[in-house]
Amino acid sequence: MSTRREFMQSLPAIGTAFALSGRLVFDETSARAQERDMLPPLDGHFHPKGKAPSRFTLEVLNRARIELPFSDTQDFEEQQKGLIAPMEEMTIAADAGHVAWDMNRFKFLDQEAEFDSIHPSLHRISRLNNNYGLYEVIPGIYQVRGFDLSNITFVRGRTGWIVFDPLVTAETARASWKLFQDHKGENLPISAVIYSHTHGDHWGGVRGILDEDDVRSGKVPVIAPVDFMNFTVSENVYAGNAMNRRLFYQYGLLLTAAPHGYVGQGLGQAISAGATGLIAPTRLVSEPIEEFDVDGVRMIFQNTPNTEAPREMNTYLPDLKALWMAENVIASLHNIYTLRGAQVRDPLAWSKYIAEALYRFGLEADVMFASHHWPRWGNQRVQDVLRAQRDLYANMNNQVLHLANQGVTISNIHNVYEVPKGLQDKWYCRGYHGSPQHNSRGVIQRYLGFWDCNPATLIPLSPEDSAPLYVEMMGGSERILVRGRELHDAGNYLLAVEIVNKLVQAEPHNASAKDLLADIFEQIGYQQENPGLRNSFLAAAYELRSGIPKGEAADSSSPDVIRAMSTELFLNFLGIRMDSRKAEGMRFAINLQTPDNRETFIVELENATLTNIKGFQSENADLTLTINRSDLEQTMMGRKTLEQQIADGTAKVRGDVDVLKQLASAMVDFDPRFEIMPGTKATSADLASADPYEALPGKAMVE
Repeated sequence: MSTRREFMQSLPAIGTAFALSGRLVFDETSARAQERDMLPPLDGHFHPKGKAPSRFTLEVLNRARIELPFSDTQDFEEQQKGLIAPMEEMTIAADAGHVAWDMNRFKFLDQEAEFDSIHPSLHRISRLNNNYGLYEVIPGIYQVRGFDLSNITFVRGRTGWIVFDPLVTAETARASWKLFQDHKGENLPISAVIYSHTHGDHWGGVRGILDEDDVRSGKVPVIAPVDFMNFTVSENVYAGNAMNRRLFYQYGLLLTAAPHGYVGQGLGQAISAGATGLIAPTRLVSEPIEEFDVDGVRMIFQNTPNTEAPREMNTYLPDLKALWMAENVIASLHNIYTLRGAQVRDPLAWSKYIAEALYRFGLEADVMFASHHWPRWGNQRVQDVLRAQRDLYANMNNQVLHLANQGVTISNIHNVYEVPKGLQDKWYCRGYHGSPQHNSRGVIQRYLGFWDCNPATLIPLSPEDSAPLYVEMMGGSERILVRGRELHDAGNYLLAVEIVNKLVQAEPHNASAKDLLADIFEQIGYQQENPGLRNSFLAAAYELRSGIPKGEAADSSSPDVIRAMSTELFLNFLGIRMDSRKAEGMRFAINLQTPDNRETFIVELENATLTNIKGFQSENADLTLTINRSDLEQTMMGRKTLEQQIADGTAKVRGDVDVLKQLASAMVDFDPRFEIMPGTKATSADLASADPYEALPGKAMVE
């Protein structure tokens, strides 16, 4: 059943058909703008309004080629080491009939010749991420890489294979398992699964390799860090709709994989588009350091909460001298602040957990491997990478705060803070996922919040309210367009953004202004080493040129994730979905009882606010609703309305049933493609409304 929440993975990666559907007639405000729009499309660009890199962009990229340490090729040697079998099929089919994974899209990156529209460092990591096959880490440990955003790892146990982090979707995990079995699996079964942390690219494919009956029977343990289920769901629910929309920018979901568009995600090439699932862990690692055998393999688990994920753990295999660093150490600077939106991470704690791993395990480890990128071999190499990554996060925390204590604010820290030169020269400290620019602002946000301490920015007008005054004071739209084009033509792109963005905010339907801002964003995007920054600028350019497209519904929210929501989390989310303006004057109390799991709640609407408290019942409730939690899940998933459940007797009610109608009337549907850039909103909605009590957490976030 397709529901409204299932929209978010539905839009095609290639928007060419949308873009080429016809040229709109615009009201031009200058002869120069008319002349510009008459230029033929750039050959090889996926969008008819796409522009070539300017000479200023070429200068930025050429400077990077000169200044960065391209003579250091150790990453390429390590990336190629241990190849057992390349994957011959370039596509992996989804169970639903479409393509879940397509490596053909990224073949263009294999050429060593440099592109004039891709930062050379970004091209380098994208070439490295084009590994696609089965690799030996050491005898007894194998990885399938390049099938998804993350890696899947197989460790030989006494009776079978222990799996670390089974990718994003069932189809890519299943294909990985088949390739592995064809060459190294010995027809042995899976004997355990370990989820390193809460992000969806580390558990979403589990149903492609594991039968839940084997888990429930105790045959196959599923191991994860403590509080795994709570944080897996809660991180994606409360602001899930906003996060999913922002993913369009960070992950460039509308961009064609091409030299002028999407060129990878840094962590890996992309996210697979198959079916996600979740099997709940059966054993949680709760102690800071905890040791036990997994199918005969001795493992030491190191819990690292509030680092790369709210709950995450590293694992050391002492008898193999192999250190699994999950996603805490990868071949990149990671996100302290992630562009999709999430709670800002603690870089100092992150640094200290890496230091602990170094001194507990790293002084003897012979190999270090992780859920992204490729392993590092040799104890000295392991130590070097751990020390540099430790210093990377510690320096960012300490030096940003050093500057903040001298008055540098969130508004300018990204222009002042620099990663030390010694770390910049290490490829695995470059900003392929996080960037120094947005991470430094994240540190300020973590400690001091959003305000730069200038009262002028304390209660700012909304951009659409302030922008008309700017346009008026600058002499009107035509003068801004002329000056903006001058700044663009001079390569002063950030200055051009300052004034042209104001015009677009003031006049969202000014096609010339949107086209010019798109041209500016495109040049800034080409110049970025960081994929998230590149994608964000290019995605904004795409939407300014073409608007927000529509798409067919496709499943993006696994029923497993809905079922994993606690009842309290679900009730909290209803409080977020409720529009207080529609609830003014309403007042009632509901007793909720779920007999099958023996939970009780008081749900109260008062002061236009919906609250709940677990473990209590009101003596004066307006309504008592009794429904098994297993039946409530049918409503949460949008499969059966609460009204139907009451009508057929599945749910029992006592009291005033009309209060449920009152509550439903105050619920709103979150638009999964809300407008980010002005003037890009689709003109009509074509998605069915959700049930008032349907949970809409969206797709579990990858990272």
